[in-house]
Amino acid sequence: MHGYVHGLEWTVKELFTYPNEFITWSIQIVMYPYMTGLVAGAFVLSSLYHVFGQEDLKDLAKFALVFSFALLLVAPMPLLLHLQHPLRGMEVFFTPHFTSAISAFGIVFFTYSMVVSSEIWFVYRKFFVEQSLALKGKEGLLNRFKWLIYTALTLGAYDISEEALHKDEKAIKILAAIGIPVACFLHGYAGFIFGSVKANALWMTPLMPVIFIMSAIVSGIALCMLTYIVIMEWKKFRIKRSRKPWELTAEEVGGVELDLMRKTSKYLIGFMIAAITLELLDLVFRGYTAVKSWDILRSVIYERDFFKIFILQYTFGDLVPFIMLLMPRPTVRRLIVALTLVLFGVFMMRWNVVIGGQAFSLTFAGYMDYRIPIIPHNIETFKEGVMGALLIGIMPFVLFWGINKIVPSLKLK
Repeated sequence: MHGYVHGLEWTVKELFTYPNEFITWSIQIVMYPYMTGLVAGAFVLSSLYHVFGQEDLKDLAKFALVFSFALLLVAPMPLLLHLQHPLRGMEVFFTPHFTSAISAFGIVFFTYSMVVSSEIWFVYRKFFVEQSLALKGKEGLLNRFKWLIYTALTLGAYDISEEALHKDEKAIKILAAIGIPVACFLHGYAGFIFGSVKANALWMTPLMPVIFIMSAIVSGIALCMLTYIVIMEWKKFRIKRSRKPWELTAEEVGGVELDLMRKTSKYLIGFMIAAITLELLDLVFRGYTAVKSWDILRSVIYERDFFKIFILQYTFGDLVPFIMLLMPRPTVRRLIVALTLVLFGVFMMRWNVVIGGQAFSLTFAGYMDYRIPIIPHNIETFKEGVMGALLIGIMPFVLFWGINKIVPSLKLK
């Protein structure tokens, strides 16, 4: 790759910029905090039931936990795709130390992975044992294969007495309680990486990790709600089309779905208020303190990126869905639109931080713009373009579908 400059193909420069300046952190570095945020948000939603005993979220808690695990497996993928030498990514896990924020990620990621997988095991241990015993001695290659999987998943713990299950519940509560700060740290550290970059005026703020955590919880809850609605709508469609008898009618499924969404949207609204307040506080604080780089920052925030920040992020991503969620008698269609806009708003926040932070030159007298590659013509434009982002976006759902075959987080008959 002699003579190749990373960022040359998608960076557009204006006015006075340094010749070695490019937008090197592209769409994959936008997807990275976005995906880790979804992980943290989904886990916090499941913990609201397990730790704080919010009974109205019981049906969604198991689903959110398993979905969080599927998202977790994809969370480091944007970094690996972005690296010029992806195999070096493993070094973060093999040589962790706290002198580097990226290295600390290795420790936090492994800790969080162990907490989530352990919690899933305790939640589904009874199910694993029951499946292992039910499939034992059954004929057929598929049954034999399933029996091997479930027997391995029991880890030899076959005791499903009342006392044993009570101990499982205690372990779940402890793991969920440990998991909340670890999940927040996992995502807060992404904000910490940006907030600690002294050379960049837009990122250098101690509020950055907190803003990232709050918007992460918002996006995680919204994605769990949206995915749950899609699954339930598919279930209703199958009931209506099917001729065989089902346990529930389509109307009953719809009633359960809307009732749960109504309850969950209360928590979403609460976290949205916190996230929006922090973002606006940060904006007001920057304007009030007006450090020497404020002139170039103001031109980026209020002029060049005005549409992206105030129209796309704050209006369509925050204000419109907030009003839609507050409206009485929610409908499935309105919820789908509102939740999609919430996810879009959080994505735009990540975009405006990552791409907007590189929009001005270090000369403070020039600008750079990121033209995202749509149709790839080489591996770089695939990884750092629309196709690479779509690949990352689709992977968690494929993984969740596979995991759900073994660990049924929602009973889909």
